Amino acid sequence: MSVAAKFKTAIAAAEKSLSAITEELASQPARTGGWLRKEELGHLLDSAQNNHQRIALAAINCEYAGPEYAQNAWVDLHGYRTMEWAEILAFWKMRNQMLHRVIANIPEERLSSWVRIGDSPAMTLSAWIDDYLHHMADHVTQMTTAL
Repeated sequence: MSVAAKFKTAIAAAEKSLSAITEELASQPARTGGWLRKEELGHLLDSAQNNHQRIALAAINCEYAGPEYAQNAWVDLHGYRTMEWAEILAFWKMRNQMLHRVIANIPEERLSSWVRIGDSPAMTLSAWIDDYLHHMADHVTQMTTAL
Protein backbone atom coordinates (compact mmCIF):
# COMPACT_ATOMS: atom_id res chain seq x y z
CA MET A 1 0.00 0.00 0.00
CA SER A 2 1.38 3.43 -0.88
CA VAL A 3 2.13 6.00 1.80
CA ALA A 4 -0.76 8.14 0.53
CA ALA A 5 -3.23 5.23 0.52
CA LYS A 6 -2.17 4.24 4.03
CA PHE A 7 -2.62 7.86 5.15
CA LYS A 8 -6.09 8.13 3.61
CA THR A 9 -7.22 4.85 5.17
CA ALA A 10 -5.92 5.84 8.62
CA ILE A 11 -7.61 9.25 8.52
CA ALA A 12 -10.94 7.72 7.46
CA ALA A 13 -10.80 5.18 10.29
CA ALA A 14 -9.90 7.88 12.81
CA GLU A 15 -12.73 10.12 11.62
CA LYS A 16 -15.22 7.30 11.96
CA SER A 17 -14.13 6.65 15.55
CA LEU A 18 -14.01 10.33 16.48
CA SER A 19 -17.47 10.96 15.02
CA ALA A 20 -18.94 8.66 17.67
CA ILE A 21 -17.87 11.02 20.46
CA THR A 22 -20.71 13.17 21.79
CA GLU A 23 -20.33 16.80 22.83
CA GLU A 24 -20.84 15.74 26.44
CA LEU A 25 -18.07 13.14 26.28
CA ALA A 26 -15.81 15.53 24.34
CA SER A 27 -16.03 17.93 27.28
CA GLN A 28 -14.50 15.31 29.60
CA PRO A 29 -10.87 14.19 29.84
CA ALA A 30 -9.98 10.86 28.27
CA ARG A 31 -7.73 10.15 31.25
CA THR A 32 -7.47 11.58 34.75
CA GLY A 33 -5.48 14.80 34.76
CA GLY A 34 -5.29 14.95 30.96
CA TRP A 35 -6.72 17.24 28.34
CA LEU A 36 -10.42 17.27 27.62
CA ARG A 37 -11.14 15.19 24.52
CA LYS A 38 -11.80 18.51 22.73
CA GLU A 39 -8.31 19.66 23.65
CA GLU A 40 -6.78 16.33 22.67
CA LEU A 41 -8.41 16.51 19.23
CA GLY A 42 -7.26 20.13 19.07
CA HIS A 43 -3.74 18.86 19.76
CA LEU A 44 -4.12 16.51 16.77
CA LEU A 45 -5.24 19.47 14.67
CA ASP A 46 -2.17 21.42 15.80
CA SER A 47 -0.01 18.39 15.02
CA ALA A 48 -1.52 18.21 11.53
CA GLN A 49 -0.82 21.91 10.98
CA ASN A 50 2.79 21.66 12.14
CA ASN A 51 3.42 18.46 10.22
CA HIS A 52 1.84 19.84 7.06
CA GLN A 53 4.63 22.41 6.87
CA ARG A 54 7.33 19.91 7.84
CA ILE A 55 6.20 17.34 5.26
CA ALA A 56 5.81 19.88 2.45
CA LEU A 57 9.21 21.47 3.12
CA ALA A 58 10.94 18.08 3.35
CA ALA A 59 9.39 17.06 0.03
CA ILE A 60 10.33 20.33 -1.67
CA ASN A 61 13.83 20.77 -0.20
CA CYS A 62 14.77 17.08 0.23
CA GLU A 63 15.23 17.74 3.94
CA TYR A 64 13.68 19.52 6.88
CA ALA A 65 15.14 20.52 10.24
CA GLY A 66 13.04 22.54 12.61
CA PRO A 67 11.93 23.08 16.18
CA GLU A 68 9.47 21.17 18.27
CA TYR A 69 6.31 23.04 19.11
CA ALA A 70 4.88 23.95 22.52
CA GLN A 71 1.90 21.60 22.54
CA ASN A 72 0.19 22.87 25.69
CA ALA A 73 0.60 26.49 24.66
CA TRP A 74 -0.91 25.75 21.23
CA VAL A 75 -3.89 23.97 22.79
CA ASP A 76 -4.46 26.82 25.26
CA LEU A 77 -4.02 29.55 22.66
CA HIS A 78 -6.57 28.00 20.30
CA GLY A 79 -9.14 27.67 23.08
CA TYR A 80 -10.31 24.20 22.06
CA ARG A 81 -11.89 23.77 25.49
CA THR A 82 -14.64 26.25 24.53
CA MET A 83 -15.20 25.08 20.95
CA GLU A 84 -17.84 22.63 19.78
CA TRP A 85 -16.59 19.08 19.15
CA ALA A 86 -18.10 19.05 15.65
CA GLU A 87 -16.22 22.24 14.73
CA ILE A 88 -12.85 20.91 15.90
CA LEU A 89 -13.51 17.61 14.12
CA ALA A 90 -14.38 19.44 10.87
CA PHE A 91 -11.15 21.47 11.03
CA TRP A 92 -9.14 18.31 11.81
CA LYS A 93 -10.73 16.47 8.88
CA MET A 94 -10.11 19.31 6.40
CA ARG A 95 -6.48 19.76 7.49
CA ASN A 96 -5.79 16.05 7.11
CA GLN A 97 -7.53 15.92 3.72
CA MET A 98 -5.19 18.67 2.53
CA LEU A 99 -2.23 16.88 4.08
CA HIS A 100 -3.27 13.71 2.24
CA ARG A 101 -3.26 15.69 -1.01
CA VAL A 102 0.28 16.86 -0.29
CA ILE A 103 1.44 13.34 0.55
CA ALA A 104 -0.20 11.91 -2.58
CA ASN A 105 1.79 14.39 -4.69
CA ILE A 106 5.20 13.66 -3.18
CA PRO A 107 7.43 11.94 -5.75
CA GLU A 108 8.51 8.49 -4.56
CA GLU A 109 12.19 9.45 -4.44
CA ARG A 110 11.42 12.38 -2.10
CA LEU A 111 10.01 10.03 0.55
CA SER A 112 13.62 9.28 1.51
CA SER A 113 14.23 12.97 2.38
CA TRP A 114 15.33 13.61 5.95
CA VAL A 115 13.23 15.19 8.71
CA ARG A 116 14.73 16.28 12.02
CA ILE A 117 12.69 17.91 14.78
CA GLY A 118 14.52 19.51 17.67
CA ASP A 119 17.22 17.25 19.08
CA SER A 120 15.54 14.05 17.88
CA PRO A 121 17.36 11.76 15.45
CA ALA A 122 16.63 12.34 11.76
CA MET A 123 14.02 10.13 10.09
CA THR A 124 13.10 9.64 6.47
CA LEU A 125 10.01 11.50 5.33
CA SER A 126 8.24 8.18 4.82
CA ALA A 127 9.03 7.14 8.40
CA TRP A 128 7.96 10.59 9.63
CA ILE A 129 4.55 10.19 7.97
CA ASP A 130 4.20 6.73 9.54
CA ASP A 131 5.12 8.22 12.92
CA TYR A 132 2.49 10.95 12.45
CA LEU A 133 -0.15 8.27 11.81
CA HIS A 134 0.97 6.25 14.84
CA HIS A 135 0.80 9.37 17.03
CA MET A 136 -2.69 10.13 15.74
CA ALA A 137 -3.89 6.54 16.25
CA ASP A 138 -2.61 6.52 19.84
CA HIS A 139 -4.60 9.66 20.66
CA VAL A 140 -7.73 8.42 18.88
CA THR A 141 -7.55 5.16 20.84
CA GLN A 142 -7.17 7.10 24.07
CA MET A 143 -10.14 9.37 23.26
CA THR A 144 -12.43 6.52 22.20
CA THR A 145 -11.52 3.82 24.74
CA ALA A 146 -14.31 4.86 27.11
CA LEU A 147 -16.98 4.56 24.41
